Amino acid sequence: MATRRQFLKTGVIGGVVLATALALHKPLDRLGKRTLVEQVPIAGALPLVVAAVAPIMLAGVLPKDGAARVAAIRRATEGVGIAVAALSAASQREVAELFALLAFPPTRLLAAGLSTPWPEASEDDIRAFLERWRHSPIDLLKSGYMALHDLILGAWYADSAAWETIGYPGPPGVPHA
Repeated sequence: MATRRQFLKTGVIGGVVLATALALHKPLDRLGKRTLVEQVPIAGALPLVVAAVAPIMLAGVLPKDGAARVAAIRRATEGVGIAVAALSAASQREVAELFALLAFPPTRLLAAGLSTPWPEASEDDIRAFLERWRHSPIDLLKSGYMALHDLILGAWYADSAAWETIGYPGPPGVPHA
């Protein structure tokens, strides 16, 4: 159960994040420019974020070999794109907002605590970001972590090339009558 201090702290942090997001969006809206999601489309943001986060979330199961490792991360990234494309329009919009938030430098710094672009971020910084979101008192951040977790791990385990790593022989055959 949250204490009053945690509740107030969460409210203040949430208010600061929302005020910052509004401050960034208002000038764009007045000028008739695009929203954050339109500025940072999911097609550009998703590969950047997933390629950086997947090696941390898949630690221990990715191949050690450089070329095989890169190929596995690429397949996981493509798998996340396929999974997002299969979601409802409303869910796709929410996922697009998550990736736009994580890709846009000011909100990446505020929400994820990363001052460097995803491809340049250290594994320790990405791991710390994931742990902060995973154990955050703010449910929205926990939900963001779970979305990243479920999309990346879902894409990994749906990839038949990863099945050998976990000892999964594949789906059972369908008997023919």
